[in-house]
Amino acid sequence: MAVNIFTEAEKQEITNAIKEAELNTSGEIRVHIEKSCPGDVLDRAAFIFEKLKMHKTKLRNGVLFYLAVKDRKFAILGDAGINARVPEGFWDEVKELMVAHFKNGELAKGLEEGIKMAGEQLKTYFPWQKDDVNELSDEISFE
Repeated sequence: MAVNIFTEAEKQEITNAIKEAELNTSGEIRVHIEKSCPGDVLDRAAFIFEKLKMHKTKLRNGVLFYLAVKDRKFAILGDAGINARVPEGFWDEVKELMVAHFKNGELAKGLEEGIKMAGEQLKTYFPWQKDDVNELSDEISFE
């Protein structure tokens, strides 16, 4: 089961990375883990993005980290607001950093580092506002 991929400590570290990244931004970050990816990984990530209602954020600045562990597939999907702002090739840089950790069996560390990088971009383009609310859960979702 996908929920057993990480130890409780690793789950907490990932959740803490999300909370820390979101402290300085109005952006929203989610992590979704499943065992297998039916079909194309980007199509599946887009389906999960919508299922988690990530497209409903006020500024369209949600970022999804999607992993299918058995199939060794993953995708990073940013909503229209953040994608319009990040530098060309930014998501590829994040993926490369994460892959380096994944190849060493460090799934949690790879996710944490990717989340931090996304959080820096979100902070730059969507700084925290005093009336900001956490629009989406920071917890990892599993299927």
